[in-house]
Amino acid sequence: MPSEPTVFVVDDDQQARGSVCVLVRSLGLRAEPFASAEQFLEHYVEGRPGCLVTDVRMLSMSGLELQEELTRRGITLPVVVLTAYARTAVTVRAVQAGAVTVLEKPYQDDDLWDAIRKALTQDVAGRAEHRHRQDIRRRLEQLTPAQRQAMDLIVVGKPNKVIAQALDVSVRTVENRRHEIFGAMQADSVAELVRMVIDADLERGPGLPRES
Repeated sequence: MPSEPTVFVVDDDQQARGSVCVLVRSLGLRAEPFASAEQFLEHYVEGRPGCLVTDVRMLSMSGLELQEELTRRGITLPVVVLTAYARTAVTVRAVQAGAVTVLEKPYQDDDLWDAIRKALTQDVAGRAEHRHRQDIRRRLEQLTPAQRQAMDLIVVGKPNKVIAQALDVSVRTVENRRHEIFGAMQADSVAELVRMVIDADLERGPGLPRES
């Protein structure tokens, strides 16, 4: 599977599709053309880095429907939408589905390149964030059930004495578990531990709501 970023170009107009690919390749990037959304979905291997440039109006599945299908499948590939029929409803739907931008045809090459560059930057950042969350989750999985119980109370601000009463253990035991938790999680403070739990996207009860 290619590891370099790829710009996936989906458009049922061969000339338009080729034009985007020529621009992308002229800038030293890899481009892969697809004549339909269905063809792209059939060939795309989840996890490949890059971004998607798609037209809105196509004979079968539209570019907006393709966006929504990617979301349904949990694929976070950044999307640049091209359309010759720019309308507010189209733009709103595309942006709500997570499009990096919507460009009206005919577009300026510089505008498309800026949009692709932004999408590729977003993809790099998203992958880094995903690795960060996975790393935190691995650390969490190393905690024992007793440590997890204590951590749940630590991150909502409960003092050691209250935690000891809630878990029916001694304050000394809570202090030891706190030390073990901070070591396993590689956290230097309660604030950092809280941030890790939020970053891992875990439910922690009413005292620590998930971020939107």
